[in-house]
Amino acid sequence: MASSDFAALTDGVPAASFARGTTQGVTPPPGGGSRVYAYNSIVGGTTGAAGLKYTAVNFDPHSNGGRISGALIRLPSGNATGFAPMLFASLQGNSVNDTGYLIGLSDADPHFIVLRKGSPSAGLPDGTPGANGILRRSSESYANNTWLHLRLDVEVTGTGDTLLTVFQNDLNTNDVDSPVWVAVPGMDQFVDDVAQINSGTAPLVGGRSGFAFWANDITRRAAVDHLTIARQQ
Repeated sequence: MASSDFAALTDGVPAASFARGTTQGVTPPPGGGSRVYAYNSIVGGTTGAAGLKYTAVNFDPHSNGGRISGALIRLPSGNATGFAPMLFASLQGNSVNDTGYLIGLSDADPHFIVLRKGSPSAGLPDGTPGANGILRRSSESYANNTWLHLRLDVEVTGTGDTLLTVFQNDLNTNDVDSPVWVAVPGMDQFVDDVAQINSGTAPLVGGRSGFAFWANDITRRAAVDHLTIARQQ
């Protein structure tokens, strides 16, 4: 993927408030290259999100389910809370205010891996499943400045249900370019069902994929690396 394959989500926090870009100033995850994509909130009192969607042919939007993976890190910041990096799939529009499936690192200290159905502009609040659109939360917590390599599979079934499955690659053992994907403890498969029982809203079908960053104060920092995106045929 090249930078030309991505476009900014609309309604996002501008670069004047969230500095961002491809940089050599952050140590990449094991097996990564020399650069990562980083965000840094540089204006106090700014709350919101910014993100990039993948714009390749048949992906903007894609018409079915898909798969996204990437390494995420909550970097040392002005405070241990107030920010969250995330990957998104099946985003229903081009805006940070649109609804999608979000997988990322929760706004907590220590933080958890959280799967949420909602908008990037609302971030990834920490909490138990059932609150704030949270669908699943890892049983293990993590300290800031820890790269986590995550994957979200979104499978639209013939019945109209959407199956959400989260995986993790242990970067202590496997580099980002040679992952061994295993289930995340505490994050069983979630069925977003057509009867709207489990999430309370209709399952998402198709949409856009990419990554985003949410913050609500100054000097909050995060990065993403080794993004891969595929679509369900």
